[in-house]
Amino acid sequence: MIAFVSGQVAALAPDTAVIEVGGVGMAVQCAPGTLAALRIGQPAKLATSLVVREDSLTLYGFADEDERQVFELLQTVSGVGPRLAQTMLAVHSPDALRGAVAAGDEKALTAVPGIGKKGAQRLLLELKDRLGEPVGTGADRGIGSPVGTSWREQLHAALLGLGYATREADEAVAAVTPQAEAADEPNVGALLRAALQTLNRTR
Repeated sequence: MIAFVSGQVAALAPDTAVIEVGGVGMAVQCAPGTLAALRIGQPAKLATSLVVREDSLTLYGFADEDERQVFELLQTVSGVGPRLAQTMLAVHSPDALRGAVAAGDEKALTAVPGIGKKGAQRLLLELKDRLGEPVGTGADRGIGSPVGTSWREQLHAALLGLGYATREADEAVAAVTPQAEAADEPNVGALLRAALQTLNRTR
């Protein structure tokens, strides 16, 4: 198992980082919050989980070990694969998921694209007493937690990390501001996707 990768960030895409490890570029699937903290040409270390399929080997990357462990635990729930598990961590931090499961909060789980009412009920049932109680405070949560950083700052940093110019990032943030302000708790992952769509249309 590949527990982590450490090296210089060679490239970034909307859902992938390429980390140069010993002269080899390792493509790592990451959530937007994790990608937002990476910069091309800068060193990075990501906790990883290797998902093996008959026709593929996919490496998933995380801000810290806690995210990786939660990612793997989520996949023990029937109907939850690596993509959905990563989407859940893109929407909620590990502690937010622990809190939702501990409180039996279906609404928080159905906020994740791909999870309906029945799926949320199954997650609550199968994860009960397995995720544990929230362990961190806002100050020590992993990358991707909105605590302490506004959605504008997170989104702007993610776009710069993907190689867009400051002006382009400013315009994209402005374009999705109405969408963000209409939400009680802006989802940076969804806003990043919307911002990339506006940038693609203008290029």
